[in-house]
Amino acid sequence: MEIVIIGAGASGLVAGYFAKNGSNNVTILERFNKSAKKILVTGNGRCNYWNEDFNNNHFHSTNQNFIKEVNTLKNRNEVLDFFNTIGIVPTIKNGYYYPMSKEASSVRDALLYNTLFNNVNIIANSNVKDIKKDNNRFIIKYNDNESIVADKVIIATGSNSYYKDENLGYKFCKKLGHNIIKVMPSLVQLTGVGNYFKQWAGVRNSAKVEIYVDNNLEKTEEGEIMLTDFGVSGICIFNLSGIANRALDEDKEVYLRINFLPEINNLRDFLDERSKHVIDNLEGFLESLLNHKLIATILNKNQLTGKKWNDLSEYEKIILVNELSNFKLEISGSKSFIDSQVCTGGVDTSEINPKTFESKICKGLYIVGEVLDVDGDCGGYNLGFAWLSGMIAGKSVSDD
Repeated sequence: MEIVIIGAGASGLVAGYFAKNGSNNVTILERFNKSAKKILVTGNGRCNYWNEDFNNNHFHSTNQNFIKEVNTLKNRNEVLDFFNTIGIVPTIKNGYYYPMSKEASSVRDALLYNTLFNNVNIIANSNVKDIKKDNNRFIIKYNDNESIVADKVIIATGSNSYYKDENLGYKFCKKLGHNIIKVMPSLVQLTGVGNYFKQWAGVRNSAKVEIYVDNNLEKTEEGEIMLTDFGVSGICIFNLSGIANRALDEDKEVYLRINFLPEINNLRDFLDERSKHVIDNLEGFLESLLNHKLIATILNKNQLTGKKWNDLSEYEKIILVNELSNFKLEISGSKSFIDSQVCTGGVDTSEINPKTFESKICKGLYIVGEVLDVDGDCGGYNLGFAWLSGMIAGKSVSDD
C-alpha cells in the first residue's frame, strides 16, 4: 500500500513508525524544514512526554467516551514499550516523565531516527494544498505542481496553537466530510477585567484557583499563579483556560476565585492572632505573607492603604480577608493561538473509530493528534494522546 501521512509532528512520526510494515510505502509530508519542531519547546525544552497519572479526567472533549475507549491500560503500556524500544530512558519527577537527558531534542531525535530507520520517507518543505478522494484512492497535491497518490491517508497536522500560519488540517477534514467543533486556544494565559494589572505584573504566588461559569463552579486547580499586566498565567490557569474560552464563546459569564494564601485554613483567625504581635500598618502587617506588589494592589483597590488591622471596621476586615483568600477576577478572554500550547475543539471524535482512528465518514482516512477535538491538561497529556493516536492509527493501516 501507499500510505501518506500529512505532518511530521509527534503523532505523525509515531504513526509513520508503526505504519511501515512489510511492503507498505510510507511517506510523510512535512510543511516545515524540520520535523517535530513543537516537541522542542514542550516542558520548557525538557519534553514532559508522559505522566504516571493518566486519568481520563485530565482530558477534555465534547465526546468523553471516545477518550475512555482510547486511553486503555493496554494502549498506555504499548506506548511506554515503544519509548523503551527507541531508547528513551525516563526520569520521573512528581509523576512527570522526562528523558533522562532533560532535553526535548533527545525525544525528537529518537523519534526521527527510528522512523527514518524504518525506511519511512519524510519530505520536508511540503506545503499540502489539497486532498481529494478519487474512487478508492487519495490524490494529495502539495507545493506548486507536485502530487502523490495514496491508498490511505493519515492527517496529523496538529492544531492552530504555537504556529503563526493557519492549520489546514481542519480544512482538509471538513472537505472530506467531517464536522469541526469550533477551535479555540487552550493551555493559554487568561485576560481579565480591571485597571490594576500593571501594578501586580510580575508577581508569582502559590494559589488555589476556582473557575465559575454563570456562577457555577466548574473546576479547581492549585499551583503557582503568575500575575501579568493583562490578567493571569501559570499552569493552574492554563488548565482552566479551555473551560473559560468555551464558555465565553457561548456568551456566558466567567470569573475566577483566587486564594492567595491557600496554606492558611482560617485566615480571619490567623490575622486576628497576628495583630497581637505585629502592629505595623497593613503593608508591614502582610509583608512576610505575600509579595509587596500584590499587597499594594489589594490595598489600593479597596482604599485600605496606610491603615492598621486593629483600626479596620468589621466590614473592612471582611473585605480584606475576602480579597486575600477569595479574590474575584472577571475573565474577558485569553491570549491568541500563537501563545497557546494546544487548542480546544477540532474534528468531531464521534465521527472517528476509537479502535483504529479511521474516519467513519471517509474510508481510508485516519485522523490523529491535536487536530481532533481532544485536549489535555499540562503534564504530558497532550503529547501522550499524540503517541496513543499515532500508534493506533499506524498499526491499523499496516494491519490492512
